[in-house]
Amino acid sequence: MSFPNHRPRRLRQTPALRRLVAETRLHPAELILPAFIREGLSEPAPLQSMPGVVQHSTESLKRAAVDAAELGLGGIMLFGVPAVRDAVGSASLDPDGVLNAAIRDVRAEVGDSLVVMSDVCLDEFTDHGHCGVLDAEGRVDNDATLEIYAQMAIAQAAAGAHVLGPSGMMDGQVAVIRQALDAAGHQDASVLAYAAKYASAFYGPFREAVDSQLKGDRRTYQMDAANRREAILEVQLDLEEGADMVMVKPAMSYLDIVADIAAMSTVPVAAYQISGEYAMIEAAAANGWIDRKAAILESVLGIRRAGANVVLTYWAPEIARWLREG
Repeated sequence: MSFPNHRPRRLRQTPALRRLVAETRLHPAELILPAFIREGLSEPAPLQSMPGVVQHSTESLKRAAVDAAELGLGGIMLFGVPAVRDAVGSASLDPDGVLNAAIRDVRAEVGDSLVVMSDVCLDEFTDHGHCGVLDAEGRVDNDATLEIYAQMAIAQAAAGAHVLGPSGMMDGQVAVIRQALDAAGHQDASVLAYAAKYASAFYGPFREAVDSQLKGDRRTYQMDAANRREAILEVQLDLEEGADMVMVKPAMSYLDIVADIAAMSTVPVAAYQISGEYAMIEAAAANGWIDRKAAILESVLGIRRAGANVVLTYWAPEIARWLREG
């Protein structure tokens, strides 16, 4: 049927009609708030490169978690910034270290009313800034790193994390973590695998958020931006190793990857709207070049439309308030 009989514009005539036939919707339960806690802070420290985002103190993190629960967010993903770093990220294993303590604090505040997630990676904890330990030649040692990831996952699960998020892109990380969790009696702890994590130029502001010590890059273990089919392989491997959920990171520059993974995954798919994506929209809005609220909602809706079941976004609380307001 062709024009004039077929007029798609008929279903766009009013806000109520557009709402009625909308194919994709946003809901607070689909949003996860990434949050940073820095050891030794008495007050939250604003991040220059990410307006509106802070490094939390213990008290401000607890308030943010309670707020997230009250807003009906799906979860909170915790990243820790220790006061002291070393070559093997020892602070990551300390039961009273910044991240493990934060997990306990947040669980004490919100219980099971909010999914508490934690980052299983060494980049925040090492004095060289890489996601794993280095060998004698300065290369990331995959298998030695896995041994530490297993211990990290157990420590975080013991602290109360519902979901562990291995983000280092080490080969075999999901299998090793799953086996370690089960052996330690944490069979109910879930694994959200950063399955397709690309070496991206858009991570810049995150480096400020975690006070990264990185020199060089992570291209020997994070994925090449040129590759699409490889993402399917990475996800297949993580599914075989026992991942309960899988993630694509970044999100906005990799919507084709999100769609590919959503089409083949047998588990929920997450996508992380990362720091650089956040910073670009905030900067453009601050200059009056775009409508801030409209751009934020459109960007997250686009990630959901591509197939992500859940979206990690620093705007999660603000979006939830907008949705509550209607």
